[in-house]
Amino acid sequence: MDEKKKVSYIKERLAQGPTAAELALWSEDPRMGVQHLLASYEKKQIKKRKEQQRLQQLQSMEQQYWDRELEYVAGCDEAGRGPLAGPLVTAAVILPHTIWLPGLNDSKKVSAKRREELYGEILDQAVAVTVSILGPREIDTLNIYQAAKQAMTLCLTHMKVRPLAAITDAMPLNLPDLPVQDVVRGDSRSAAVAAASIIAKVTRDRIMEQLDLEYPQYGFATHKGYGTAKHMHAVLDCGPTPWHRRSYEPLKSMGDTGEAISENRLLQLK
Repeated sequence: MDEKKKVSYIKERLAQGPTAAELALWSEDPRMGVQHLLASYEKKQIKKRKEQQRLQQLQSMEQQYWDRELEYVAGCDEAGRGPLAGPLVTAAVILPHTIWLPGLNDSKKVSAKRREELYGEILDQAVAVTVSILGPREIDTLNIYQAAKQAMTLCLTHMKVRPLAAITDAMPLNLPDLPVQDVVRGDSRSAAVAAASIIAKVTRDRIMEQLDLEYPQYGFATHKGYGTAKHMHAVLDCGPTPWHRRSYEPLKSMGDTGEAISENRLLQLK
């Protein structure tokens, strides 16, 4: 049999991206196996087109700035406001006008596996990515709201590519020469903010997994610093670590138990 008529060849070509002429030719093929492959291919194409439309809609807020010739729109979000332990991680991301990031959404709505995959895909496609990491000492000194505000400001003002506009997840900022739009649930309404939420979440989760190796009795890799029953039992049994936030209850009521970690890093990932 001609190699190009084999079902295995057709399957490979469908995976690579067939031409219109090939699809027309195979549509006339009477073999059931070929028709099943074509049906599966068409389903995938329909799904891909729907996802492309969703991603395009997710960039509608950015499009409003692009229409005003403000080409570089940064999205900014953070991870780690609520936990009792660990750093606050904030990210700012500028995405190109055309993206292919299937499943991009608020990091809380994306599986851990897909978040890890998106992390790499975002770094590959982004125009610029900056991350801020603040430790418990900074959080306790500033309070979590002011810490998040400072971190977002640092990210947006220290990007390798200067943003011409920015969208934040519900954080109002007053920055010179940079229009900032704060949007409630911005990580579900803006692709750039969603990308920032993924970068921040994955970065923070990786830090907590490393802390779990240093402090295995606390279970940081599982609860990521949130106040679960296991976590609180560990604090009561072993006391807080330097990574615990002393200004958060119930740690605040436990009194001064040592110096918190000071962590203030700004990473330009791209």
